[in-house]
Amino acid sequence: MSEREYDLIVIGAGPVGENVADRAVQAGLSAVIVESELVGGECSYWACMPSKALLRSGAALRAARDVDGAKQAVTGDLDIAAVLRRRDTMTSDWNDSGQVEWLQGAGIDLVRGHGRLTGEKTVRVTADDGTTTDLVARHAVAVCTGSAALLPDIPGLAGISPWTSREATAVQSIPASLAILGGGVVGAEMATAFASLGAEVTLIARSGLLGGTEPFAGELVAASLRERGVTVKTGTDATAARRDDDGRAVLELSDGTTITADEVLVATGRVPRSSDLGLETVGLTAGEWITVDDTLRVPGSDWLYAVGDVNHRALLTHQGKYQARAAGDVIAARAKGDEVDDAPWGAHVATADHDAVPQVTFTDPEVASVGLTAAAAEKRGLNAKVLDYDLAHVAGSSEQSDAYVGQARAVVDLDRGVLVGATFVGPDIAELLHSATIAIVGEVPVKRLWHAVPSYPTVSEVWLRLLETLGRDSA
Repeated sequence: MSEREYDLIVIGAGPVGENVADRAVQAGLSAVIVESELVGGECSYWACMPSKALLRSGAALRAARDVDGAKQAVTGDLDIAAVLRRRDTMTSDWNDSGQVEWLQGAGIDLVRGHGRLTGEKTVRVTADDGTTTDLVARHAVAVCTGSAALLPDIPGLAGISPWTSREATAVQSIPASLAILGGGVVGAEMATAFASLGAEVTLIARSGLLGGTEPFAGELVAASLRERGVTVKTGTDATAARRDDDGRAVLELSDGTTITADEVLVATGRVPRSSDLGLETVGLTAGEWITVDDTLRVPGSDWLYAVGDVNHRALLTHQGKYQARAAGDVIAARAKGDEVDDAPWGAHVATADHDAVPQVTFTDPEVASVGLTAAAAEKRGLNAKVLDYDLAHVAGSSEQSDAYVGQARAVVDLDRGVLVGATFVGPDIAELLHSATIAIVGEVPVKRLWHAVPSYPTVSEVWLRLLETLGRDSA
């Protein structure tokens, strides 16, 4: 056993943990990261990057087929082997040497193994060979262990060895058929990807698609999936699972029907990776989400932080990295006795987690949203006005596609005269989202937005159309 001391110990070397450590080191602290798997984490190897690689080729092909002059040049279907090769490139073939090199260049030490808290500011790391290293933090420990797929309590499900998002994004061959449980982001994206890769896909969504977004978003995605041959079953759920004599998975549904598929993907939610971290040694409950304040510090502690998915504030990589920047900076500020800027929208807080979280779902069409939905604004009691516009009526959409389908919605707080929510659904709509995010975070007066002139002909012209729907008098 060996013992080492650092200003900051970070458990988890995903993008969140990397950013916490990097910000602290840039501010002059020493930091070590503990990682039991691959440096770079879920996003790099089993989530954001490989999933988008699986989706992109199909999206590009569909885009070409939707434009006259280009569609005549499309003479074949996707090259599945090439799609998977590109995915492998995006994941560096699940080799983290490049990420380790980045850590070294950033001045961050790495200890491989499973880290557990053993008490205040102490972490014991157990390597694969059983050797242990004790780490002591002078100032802080940051738990950045993320989340894992939830396996619902369905009789027989565990026994059929279902896929999670990890198996789906790391797939080496495309099954002839795939059943997906869950209509959230993972379920909708993987239904899109595997349908384009030639699988017969059935998507089973108890509460519809993309819950938590504007209803039209899930409806447009469901319609598009059905057009592409996906069977979308809503209002029902799996009640039992088994393998038949041929090894195929059989799902019994609550509506009395059965679904048979080669593989089953479970995409029904996430659970925190906090069950074996030694949380009980510092008065917390193992296996639960870790509650934090806006500086990402655990209440009642002056040294323990939880950043990213594990705190359940916003389960998105970009939001976790945003939290990480605030956490790394505030850890350094507190360590050095500097002033802490923890007022809303200050340098050391993650204020945007509450009402300004942007998210893109890379289905076809894409769904991009930020801030409050119309229902959320009503629940808050805001004096809100909902502005809707058909994106197919914007001149820029006809430049992109001959068969454009899309919808935009903005939610305006009339009392304050600012935008509080926006949702866009349409082809390649993701890049439109950041303008809405800036307007919401900056609380840009709607009256001023009239002077932000969108270029013509672009899909961004929808901003003008939404303002016209609102009217100058209302603004």
